[in-house]
Amino acid sequence: MAEAQNIPVGSTTAGSIAVAAESTVATRMSAPPSFDVADFPVPHGREEEWRFTPLERLRGLHDGTAVATGQGVKVVVEAPEGVTVETVGRDDARLGKAGTPVDRVAAQAYSAFEQASVVTVPKETVLSEPIRIAVHGEGGTAFGHQVVEVGAFAEAVVVIDHTGDAVLAANVDYVLGDGAKLTVVSVQDWDDKAVHVAQHNALVGRDASFKSVVVTFGGDLVRLHPRVTYAGPGGEVEMYGLYFTDAGQHQEHRLFVDHGAPHCKSNVAYKGALQGDDAHAVWIGDVLIEAKAEGTDTYEMNRNLVLTDGARVDSVPNLEIETGEIVGAGHASATGRFDDEQLFYLMARGIPEHEARRLVVRGFFAELVQQIGVKDIEERLLAKIEEELEASVA
Repeated sequence: MAEAQNIPVGSTTAGSIAVAAESTVATRMSAPPSFDVADFPVPHGREEEWRFTPLERLRGLHDGTAVATGQGVKVVVEAPEGVTVETVGRDDARLGKAGTPVDRVAAQAYSAFEQASVVTVPKETVLSEPIRIAVHGEGGTAFGHQVVEVGAFAEAVVVIDHTGDAVLAANVDYVLGDGAKLTVVSVQDWDDKAVHVAQHNALVGRDASFKSVVVTFGGDLVRLHPRVTYAGPGGEVEMYGLYFTDAGQHQEHRLFVDHGAPHCKSNVAYKGALQGDDAHAVWIGDVLIEAKAEGTDTYEMNRNLVLTDGARVDSVPNLEIETGEIVGAGHASATGRFDDEQLFYLMARGIPEHEARRLVVRGFFAELVQQIGVKDIEERLLAKIEEELEASVA
């Protein structure tokens, strides 16, 4: 278990928090990005960014042997009136605006997709209903690119729902204008054999607010890389995640928040539950506070609940700080087994063991479920948790 670390105003850092003496210091948080797949060597599994990932289960996404085959995925966008939905070619200037690929799979996805979907919310538009993007796997291998652009002072909620069976590599861009507010709920509810690797890039404008909620249940292997950068001061970011890793599944979430503008905030909270043999969850939380980012306020947390023997968790929070002129920064990581005392307390009051376990797990996730803000997704999530718990008893 890693103890929480907090850094008050004006203090220097120590312990496991890296302090960069120069902005040119090479760290794994500053890998050179590129749109060209040739700029990234084929990973062999010993690199820091790949050491937790079972490369043999990527179906060739990492070494160039994967090619688009079969039906791939079907993308359907349902948007309220006033929202523009376009299918564009590779030459559209809006593609890649939010961020550049930082690993070989993301670069391969950018090099291989043929058409992209662009969803635009005009400036000062406040949506009363969410935009829903359904990504359904229909077999085979696919490469995709999705852009969501929210104009200045507009407000929107976007739900991206992944279902079915596919091998998918994709990049997803979120571009927020000044003063905009965007909430994105990304659900990974794949079939058992699916593989999903994606880089999510958010570019947050001046005084804009971005909330990301990542929910991961299905798939054989899911590896997501949410990344945030600030285009101006005053931006606020909340990044939440929930995952339930079952027997044999590999679920990996690698976050990066780049504080490159002054007086911005970020708060990261991910929680996961694991059960079954060879269930493997990986959480990497990287936060960089650049020298010019005075007044930064940031915190990241990861909690994991191990329900059975045979499961494995790797949780690594990191802070890299180039200025002491900050409001605060901290991180925390903890992994623990099911609390037998809490279970005994409930059972001593007449609650059956199965029901008591269900209540504890629901309580563990409740704080983050409430952050979703879309009722049908919240209900579906709770039902999925119940389904997973029922399967563990059967």
